[in-house]
Amino acid sequence: MRAFPEGTRTAADAAAAIGCALSQIVKSLVFAADGVPVLVLMDGASRVDVETVRRELGAGKVTRADAALVRASTGYAIGGVPPFGHTTRLRVLADRSLLAHEVVWAAAGTPHTVFAMAPRDVIRHASATPTDVREGAANTPG
Repeated sequence: MRAFPEGTRTAADAAAAIGCALSQIVKSLVFAADGVPVLVLMDGASRVDVETVRRELGAGKVTRADAALVRASTGYAIGGVPPFGHTTRLRVLADRSLLAHEVVWAAAGTPHTVFAMAPRDVIRHASATPTDVREGAANTPG
């Protein structure tokens, strides 16, 4: 684990502090799918396609979780949410773009700490379903 007093709250902050590519940052983003919290792991250079997440989950509506839901479902504040180790068991989707790297960096529970890990290990520890949920991904139903 590495600590950065200047903060690593955003993916861009983290990449600059670490000295890695923005796409090597794992964003742990909480959404509400029909009111149920769901975690999406996304590379730092991409945005989540919420409609694709909705289809992947078979949900009626998917929205970005507010700060209270993020803390209640993960135990962490926005900007420090790690990809696993939450207070509740969440369904987790991991965008396959993370697999393009040998090592990725993720928040380690605070807006000032990060850790490095192979993306396959992140996905395994998070019990995540690998999928393509980033904007612009070639999503094929099925």
